[in-house]
Amino acid sequence: MTLVLVVEDEPQMVRALRINLKARGYEVQAAPDGRTALDLAARRTPDVVILDLGLPDMDGTEVIRGLRGWLGVPIIVLSARHGSPDKVEALDAGADDYVTKPFGMDEFLARLRAAIRRSAPAEGGGAVVATDSFTVDLAAKRVTREGADVRLTPTEWHLLELLVRHPGRLVSQRQMLREVWGPAYETETHYLRVYFAQLRRKLERDPSRPRHLITEPGMGYRFEP
Repeated sequence: MTLVLVVEDEPQMVRALRINLKARGYEVQAAPDGRTALDLAARRTPDVVILDLGLPDMDGTEVIRGLRGWLGVPIIVLSARHGSPDKVEALDAGADDYVTKPFGMDEFLARLRAAIRRSAPAEGGGAVVATDSFTVDLAAKRVTREGADVRLTPTEWHLLELLVRHPGRLVSQRQMLREVWGPAYETETHYLRVYFAQLRRKLERDPSRPRHLITEPGMGYRFEP
């Protein structure tokens, strides 16, 4: 059973999420603040985290950074903050999706399912793609650099996989946004800027002069082995 950690201090929201998630077969743990969330995640690793940014003891972005130090599962932010800087900060901290309140439960659950699918292990065979900086094992969903594993978030992996499966080919911004976040996000190009900056820091020898994760300004991105 998929374990969902809900980090939210509004009892009504926790109740609504718990009812809807349990009705669809998810197991739910709830934390009313950031410290409790970090403690629960350390005791039992969740499969996905749903997180409000406005917590009573710390900002939600601090919780994201704390979890991302050792946890690679999807993190979905639920927040009443609608501003682009808040979204960018949360994504930059390691969130995989950002949902603004109020939201439709059906759409939210669809995005939850999509996040879980992106993080699921691949089935069957797949290629191993090597560059002079890093190696990508598509079947194992594993990236190594100089012999050491590189920890990627599910969203970082999905973006990298889209490029690596089509070496040398331009993948448009719209296609990437649609496949990773959904059709409603086709114009949110700042998401891509944030995530590719993170990927380059983790994978490129010189992130300021990338050799493998190439930006085609105004068009999209390309992977060069």
